[in-house]
Amino acid sequence: MNCQPRVGILPLYLALYDEALPQYRPQVEAFARQAAERLSAAGLEVELADVCRIRDEIERAITNLTARDVDLLATLHLAYSPSLEAVDALVNSNLPLALLDTTPAPEFAEKATMDDMMRNHAIHGVQDLACMLRRRGRDYAVVAGHIDDDAFVAEVVQTARAARAAKSLRSMRVLQIGEPFAGMGDFAVELEVPARGLGLTVQNVGVTELAAAIGQVSDEALTQEAEADAARFDCSQLAEEVLQTSNRVGLGVREMLEKAGAGAFTCNFSVCDRDLGVPTVPFLEASKAMARGVGYAGEGDALTAAFVGALLQGFGDVTFSEMFCPDWAGGSIFMSHMGECNPALAAGNPRLVEKDYAFGNIGNPVVAWFAVRPGPATLVNIAPGPDETFDIIASSVLILDRGMLPAFPDVPHFWIQPRDLSLRDFLRRYSECGGTHHLAIVMGDQIGAIQCMARMLGTGFRQLEG
Repeated sequence: MNCQPRVGILPLYLALYDEALPQYRPQVEAFARQAAERLSAAGLEVELADVCRIRDEIERAITNLTARDVDLLATLHLAYSPSLEAVDALVNSNLPLALLDTTPAPEFAEKATMDDMMRNHAIHGVQDLACMLRRRGRDYAVVAGHIDDDAFVAEVVQTARAARAAKSLRSMRVLQIGEPFAGMGDFAVELEVPARGLGLTVQNVGVTELAAAIGQVSDEALTQEAEADAARFDCSQLAEEVLQTSNRVGLGVREMLEKAGAGAFTCNFSVCDRDLGVPTVPFLEASKAMARGVGYAGEGDALTAAFVGALLQGFGDVTFSEMFCPDWAGGSIFMSHMGECNPALAAGNPRLVEKDYAFGNIGNPVVAWFAVRPGPATLVNIAPGPDETFDIIASSVLILDRGMLPAFPDVPHFWIQPRDLSLRDFLRRYSECGGTHHLAIVMGDQIGAIQCMARMLGTGFRQLEG
């Protein structure tokens, strides 16, 4: 999947310098290109605007960058630039905004010259603009450091990923198959609430519509899907007809997603019924969908499905999961769900297995069984709060290297360990913050980026540590 963020760089300069000191213009243009190349080399798609000095130039540049569908607008001061030339256009833009507080020279000390000062004095322009943005109530991030500092570049990349995720959530369409699981209250919200608060759209469809889509799946499509499965999974222990049934349902779901233009889906497994034309549950398709960048959550949870979809677009390596069982002695948590986990996170070649299923009038589904790659990760949750508010909850965790246990032969599972809290404090803090039982695991330490995403969305942010 492609989760490469697109960043629009807005270089800002002072018209007075073009009049009085024109010899510096080629140098600042070269620095703007250097910054763009540095960020491109770090994996960002960069759109570099022309150097802007006055209000009209800035407005045109922002209009052009918006039309190019950038995820993040980043200002780059090439010298001092008066804030009142830019602030109105930036306030009127709905793009996530970052101020890049950087200069060409890594050092400015005893040997510095007046010429060096002319090329490296942009920070007070950043300060002027930041003050005005704050006074006007415009959210922004600041990334400060030298352009060749890897930490600076990494922070720009993470800010861009946060912006892509936030933008994705605000435009997310979720396909909700069946009504949410009866009695589950934590993720239950009226569909208008996330639409108003977050911008996402939920389209509810019934089991009869799913059955109709399943009925349209061709034998040719099933053959192609089986060939793709053989290339990406170990299918050696699976009966062909069992896989075909799961793929028929999965391809029906996939067709509905494409028809709806949805970036996420959720299915209440209890609505599936072979007598209604749905012969099994789409657990395998849920896993495949996440590997393609499509969000998912179980039991009709449209909110978490959209959130997982947005995180996938921003960060790539993400899966839906649940905290199941605490290992008090080992200070860890057993993570699992009925059969859904993103195989892009697999430590090895995932195996497709038949799951013994006893929760409805359906045949056994196929699930992808694998170990999640061990290492640092971030547990993330979106929790509805009072008065139509939302909080994003995050914590640094470690995925343990425990492999797959034969005692759990047909459910995806792994263990996480809180990195900076005891298990007791971690679980206490999570529920004190109102975290729901559905959540996402994002690979890597992404706390800073998740906090930035929350700010861009205008939600609350709760970090369990500290």
